[in-house]
Amino acid sequence: MGVVYALAFEELATWTGSVVRHPDGRWFMFYTGARLNEVGANVQSIGYAVSTDLMTWDKAPGPVLSADPRWYEKHADGHWHDEAFRDPWVLPDPDGDGWHMLITARANHRDVVDRGVVGHAWSADLETWELREPLSSPGQGFGQLEVQQPFVVDGRDVLLFNSMIGDMSEAARAEGVTGGVWIADAKSPLGPYNIAGAQVIDEPSLYVGKFVTERESGETKLLAFVHDRDGSFVGEITDPYAVSWEGDRLALTPSRS
Repeated sequence: MGVVYALAFEELATWTGSVVRHPDGRWFMFYTGARLNEVGANVQSIGYAVSTDLMTWDKAPGPVLSADPRWYEKHADGHWHDEAFRDPWVLPDPDGDGWHMLITARANHRDVVDRGVVGHAWSADLETWELREPLSSPGQGFGQLEVQQPFVVDGRDVLLFNSMIGDMSEAARAEGVTGGVWIADAKSPLGPYNIAGAQVIDEPSLYVGKFVTERESGETKLLAFVHDRDGSFVGEITDPYAVSWEGDRLALTPSRS
C-alpha cells in the first residue's frame, strides 16, 4: 500500500498579497497559495503568516479562505482556465469594525468573460475570516480584476486593479481598449465602485500597479512593472511615478525620488 501525501494549498506557488500590522504589534502577511487539482488546473486560495520583526515568519495552517460556490466560481464549473481566488488586499474597517479583505475572484453567473468581481471577506482579529458576497457585480467588462487596491488620491476615492485585454469582454475589445493598470472611481474603500467606467492609466505597457505614499513628503506615487516592450515581456520594476489628475484621468510623471 502506497503512502498518500496531502498536498499543501501553496504547493505549486505563492503569489501576491499584502501585509498589515495588528494593534498588538504583530505583522500579518496575507498571500495567495496555488496548487494543481486532479485535472491539472490551477486552484488558488488564501493563507497568512505572522511575524514580530518582519524577518522571521510563522505560517498559519491554511488555507483560511477559498472560493465558496454560493457566490464565487469554482474551476469545476468549467468556464475559466483556473479557480481565480487570489491577491488578498487587507485593510482596516473605516469605522473600526475589524478588517476587510478584497480578493481577485469571479462570480458564479453572467457571461464567461464578464465575471470578474471584487471578492470580499471580513475578520474581527485577522486570524479567523468570514467570506462574504462580492463588493461588486459581474457584467462590467472584465473576466478578472487582478491585484486590487483601494486608495485615496488627492481626496478622491478610487479602486486600482489590473486586467489584460485577453481577460476582457468582447464588447470591451471591440472598443479598442488596451489592457493594463485600471482605475475606477469609488464611493469608499469598500465601494460601490464604477468598474464599468474604469480607465487605463496613461502608460498602457505597465501592469500590477500599486500606489505608495512617500514617507518624507507624504506624496502619492505609483510603482508597477513593465509588462511588454515591442511585443516582448519585460517584467522590470519601474521607478516611482508621481501621479496627478488631469480632469478625470490619472496622469503619471516619471520620478526617481
